[in-house]
Amino acid sequence: MFDAWMLLPLLTLVGGLCALAPLGAQVLARGVVFTDLAVAQAAAASTLWFQLIHHTHAPGILMVVSVLGALASAAAVAWLCQVWPNRREALIGLLYVVGAMLGLLAAQYSPHGREDLQELLAADLLWSDEISALVATGSGVLVMLLHAFGRVLLARDMIFFSVFGLVISLMVQALGVFLVFALLIAPAVMHERCGLIRTIVFMLAANLIGLAVSWHFDLPSGICLTLCISLAGLGSVAFRQPSA
Repeated sequence: MFDAWMLLPLLTLVGGLCALAPLGAQVLARGVVFTDLAVAQAAAASTLWFQLIHHTHAPGILMVVSVLGALASAAAVAWLCQVWPNRREALIGLLYVVGAMLGLLAAQYSPHGREDLQELLAADLLWSDEISALVATGSGVLVMLLHAFGRVLLARDMIFFSVFGLVISLMVQALGVFLVFALLIAPAVMHERCGLIRTIVFMLAANLIGLAVSWHFDLPSGICLTLCISLAGLGSVAFRQPSA
């Protein structure tokens, strides 16, 4: 079904899953689900504004800009969690809306803003290149190592939000905002509801189905993958919550 060039999209997708799923468990434990959307949207908005002002699509420069925007948003999230912890989710949601509106404004004034915005929201994974695959794989290895050997470090808000902002900004460039959110949250909720083995099986199935549908019907891969992964996450409610 898949040609050899599908190796790069698969590496990008698997790397993104390995990078985001462990962070998703941390996000759920902290009760700050909107953090991903806020940070990812900040990365996208900063990229769109840089493209508008400097008229460049150079991947390396845009990646640096995306990282800076995401880290700034992650720092804002960490501050909001400290100053008003009881309303942190509401405040982070407002931060997401601010980033989204700034991104829409940049897209409104850019000649190619509509296309750039769509690519940042739902990237076409089938056109992943070597850089995307390398960045996603490297991010996945880094997060998995931290998850296995550095949980004490990730428990510290400053370190967690720094790692989170860096990884999210890199993943937005390769996967898009919505797929990043799906890969962050769906595996985490499925793991709580279904256990590790079922989560792995269902996530593999959802990813393969999403890629197959995109390939067969010539549909945008980011949208197909996000739909399949999100539906798999919602389907986890059909399973009984494991007893503590």
